Amino acid sequence: MRKLGMNELRKEYLDFFGSKKNHTVLKSFSLVPEDDDSLLLINAGMAPLKKYFTGEKKMKNNRATSSQRCIRTGDIERVGITERHGTYFEMLGNFSFGDYFKREAIHWAYEFLTVNLEIDKELLWVSVYEKDDEAFKIWNEEIGLSKDRILRFGKEDNFWELEVGPCGPDSEIFVDRGIEKAIDENDNKPGNDDSDRFMEVWNLVFTQFNKNINKEYTPLAHPNIDTGMGLERMAMVLQNKDNIFEIDVNQNIIKEIEDLSNKKYKDDKKDDISIRVIADHAKAMTFMVSDGIRPSNEKRGYVLRRLIRRAYRHGKLLGIKGEFLSSVIEYVIDSYKVEYDELEKNKEKIISVIEKEEENFQKTIDSGLDILSSYIKYLKENRKNTLSGKDAFKLYDTYGFPLDLTKEILTENNLKVDTKEFDKHMENQRNLARNARKVDAGWSLESINVDEFDETEFVGYDNFEVNANIIGLFDNKDKVNFIKEGHKGIIISDKTSFYAEGGGQVADTGYVITDSAKAKVYNVQKKKDVIIHYVEVIQGEISKSCALFKVDKERRLDITRNHTATHLLDQALRNVLNNEVKQAGSLVDENKLRFDFTYPNALTDEEIKNIENEINEKIREQLSVSKKIMSYKESEKIGAIGLFEDKYKDMVRVVLVADYSKELCGGCHVNNTSEVLMFKIIQESSAASGVRRIEAITGRKVYDYLNKNLGLIAVISKALKTNPNNILSRAESLNEEIKNLKSDIQKLKEFNDKDIYKDIENEVKDANGIKVLVHKFENEDLDTLRNFEERIKEKYKDLIILFATVKNNKIIFTASVSDSLTDRYSAGKIVKEVSKITGGNGGGKKNFAQAGGKDISKLDEALEKVYDLI
Repeated sequence: MRKLGMNELRKEYLDFFGSKKNHTVLKSFSLVPEDDDSLLLINAGMAPLKKYFTGEKKMKNNRATSSQRCIRTGDIERVGITERHGTYFEMLGNFSFGDYFKREAIHWAYEFLTVNLEIDKELLWVSVYEKDDEAFKIWNEEIGLSKDRILRFGKEDNFWELEVGPCGPDSEIFVDRGIEKAIDENDNKPGNDDSDRFMEVWNLVFTQFNKNINKEYTPLAHPNIDTGMGLERMAMVLQNKDNIFEIDVNQNIIKEIEDLSNKKYKDDKKDDISIRVIADHAKAMTFMVSDGIRPSNEKRGYVLRRLIRRAYRHGKLLGIKGEFLSSVIEYVIDSYKVEYDELEKNKEKIISVIEKEEENFQKTIDSGLDILSSYIKYLKENRKNTLSGKDAFKLYDTYGFPLDLTKEILTENNLKVDTKEFDKHMENQRNLARNARKVDAGWSLESINVDEFDETEFVGYDNFEVNANIIGLFDNKDKVNFIKEGHKGIIISDKTSFYAEGGGQVADTGYVITDSAKAKVYNVQKKKDVIIHYVEVIQGEISKSCALFKVDKERRLDITRNHTATHLLDQALRNVLNNEVKQAGSLVDENKLRFDFTYPNALTDEEIKNIENEINEKIREQLSVSKKIMSYKESEKIGAIGLFEDKYKDMVRVVLVADYSKELCGGCHVNNTSEVLMFKIIQESSAASGVRRIEAITGRKVYDYLNKNLGLIAVISKALKTNPNNILSRAESLNEEIKNLKSDIQKLKEFNDKDIYKDIENEVKDANGIKVLVHKFENEDLDTLRNFEERIKEKYKDLIILFATVKNNKIIFTASVSDSLTDRYSAGKIVKEVSKITGGNGGGKKNFAQAGGKDISKLDEALEKVYDLI
C-alpha cells in the first residue's frame, strides 16, 4: 500500500482518469450551487453536474473527473467524536454521461486501488445491490474477487434514488484495516456501522433506470456512471492513521491549535474533540468565505456562522483567550494552496470576515451569559431545577448561545434543561427551513418524447389568452387520450399564450379551459421548441379539442415589470460601477427580481443609492421599450448585450429601452418604462466569490413595502411610547438603561454547589473487589446518561457503570468501564450480554458501549446480570 500525502493522492487520481482514461479534468466547482435552489451547499461530487446527467447540458467529452469540495452539516454534532465525520471534505469522482458503464467503472476502480495505490486485493471487500447480478459477475468472474467477499444488500444500502428521475444500483468498495480495529469477534465483514475495521472508500453508482411518480422503473437509453471516493478517508487508510484528523494536511493545523491552547493532542479525550472540531470547522469556514459566503442568520450564511461560533466555543473550552481562528486559518490556507491558489489571493478577506464574526460572538457570549443568569436566578427563587426548552431555544436561536454551553452552566448550578422541548422547537425550525427550500428539484419530473410535434407557436408577447388546439396529452411520460378531474398531466398545443420558463424568467400560470373542463396551469417548460404545460384538472375531463389558454394577467404584468427593471439595473450597474460588470445569473418572478453580477467588492450605501436613483429616473422619463427581430451580426453592430454569452441563432430578439439599454432577450417586457412604476433595492449581498447579488422590487410591491415599513415604524413608536421622530433617541436611552440593569444582575449572581448526583452515588456497590454502579432511569436521554457517567467516574479510580433508561417503550443501555479496568473488563461485552436478556443487542469499545432492549418486563433481571458478569 503506497503511503501518499493527500495532495499527492488527489493528483494521482485525477491523472489516472484524466490522462490514462481520457476524462476531462474539472476544477472543483464553488461550494455555492449554480442555478440549483434544491441545494444549500454542494454536498457531493456529482451535485454540480446534475444538468449533464439529465442531458440539459453537454460536454465535448462525455466522461469527466474531479475532486469536488463539499460541505455537509447533517452530522455536525458527531464531528470530532467519530473517526470519519467532517463538515468539510473533498470527493474524488469519475463520471460518464451516457458513455462507458458498469464494466469499465468496476475495472478502473479496481485497477486504481490495486495498481496505482498498491492496495493488497486480499484487503478489498465490495457490496452490490441484491438484484444486480451483472455487477456481481463482473466483480467475481472478471475481477476475480471471491464470492464470500462480495456482499449483496437491499435497496436501503445499495440503491441510489430520489423521489423521481434517474436512479440505479451501486457498488461500495471497502478496505479491511485489520483485526485490531474490530469491536468484537463478530466484526469480520462490512455491514456494522459502528465498526472502523472495514472502511468504505468508494461508491460506484450505476444510473440505469428512470423512476416515475408511480414508482415504476424503466431502463434509460443512455445509462450514466457517478462515483465518489472520499479523499480524506482514502488518505487516512493509505497513511494508516486512526482518523481523518491526523492525515498529513492537518498536522500543522493541529500543531497551531496545540500552541494556542497549551494542550497536547491525544492527552485528553475531551480536549481532542475540541481540537478536531476547530481543525475541521476552520477548513470549512475558509473555503466558504473564499467562495463568497458571509455570516448571516439564514441559509448558507447561517451555516457559516454556526461553524465559526462552534469553533470559537471549542477554543474557549480549550482555554484559548480572545480571537484565535485567524491563526488557524493561515495554516489551512498554507496546507491547501497547492491545489486552491485562490485561498492565497483571498487570504486578507477570509481572515477579515472571520475575525469580525469572532468579535461579534464574544459580545453574544456576554449577552447570553447575562440572560442565562436571569433564568438561573428565577429557577432558584422559585425552587425549580429545570430550564424550559423554550427558553433554551430562545437563547440559541435569538442570541446564538450554544445549547452545550447552556447545559454546562446549568450543571454547574445543579440545574438541567428540558432537552426534549428544545428538540421540538429545533425540529419545528428545521421543518420551516425545509418547506422554504422545497422546489421541484434535481432531476426532471417528467420525461416525454416530443419528436412527433411541430414547434409550438408562442403568441404570448401580445396576448394573455388565445384559442388553440390541444394536440398532445400525457400522464407523466405516457401518452393518454384524456386527463381526469383531480389528476395532473401535460398538455401540448399548436399555439399558446403561456411563457415557458427561460432566460431567468419564471413560467406563466393560468388556466386551460374547454367547453366542459378546466385545468390549472402551474408550470410551463420548453423542450426542442415544443411548449409543455404542466396542469392539474380541477373540473371535468381534458381531451384533445379546442381550448382557451388564459394566462394569469396580473401575475404576468408583475413579472414583466421586474424583467424590464432587470435590464435597467444591468445598465445602471455598468454606469455607476464600471463597464466590466457582467451578469452572472438572474431570476425574475412576480414578487421580485434577483440579479447576480461580477464585482469584487460589496456595494457602498452611496453606490446603491445612485443605482436606485438612475433607474427611477429612467422610469419617470417614460422611455419606450421596443422588441425587434434582427440578425445576430446586426445586434452586435448596434451594441446589444448577450447576457449569458450563449450560442445564439442567426436571428435574435433584441429588447431596446430607447437608447439607454440594448439586450438580447426572449422574455416578456413592458412597452414603456413608466409601467414599471417604481424600483427599490431591498438587499445587496454576496452570491459567490467575486459575484454580488442584488434583490429588488417594482410596481405594487414597492407600495406594499413602504406601507409595511410605515406600519412597523408606527408599532415600534407605540411600543417605545414615543412619536416616530424620536425613535432613535428613545432606543439609545433604553440601551443605556439595559446596560445598567445588566450590571445590576451580574452583581446579584449566586452559585449553589448542591450535588445532584449524591443520591445516585450512594448506590455504588462492591462486586468481586470492583466498584459497580447499576441504576435505572425513566425517560432520560443518552446525553444525560453520559453526563452522569462522566461526573461519577471522576470521583472513582476503578468503576464499572451500567445505566438503563426506558423511553418510548424502548430500553437504552449504556456501559462504562474505567480505563484502569479495560484489560479485564469490556463495556461492549457487558452491555451486549445484558441487552440480550431483554431481546436487544449492541456493543462498542472496551471503555464505553451502548445497546437497545425490547422486553421491559425483563429489565430488572437484566440489571442483576451485571453483578454475575463481574
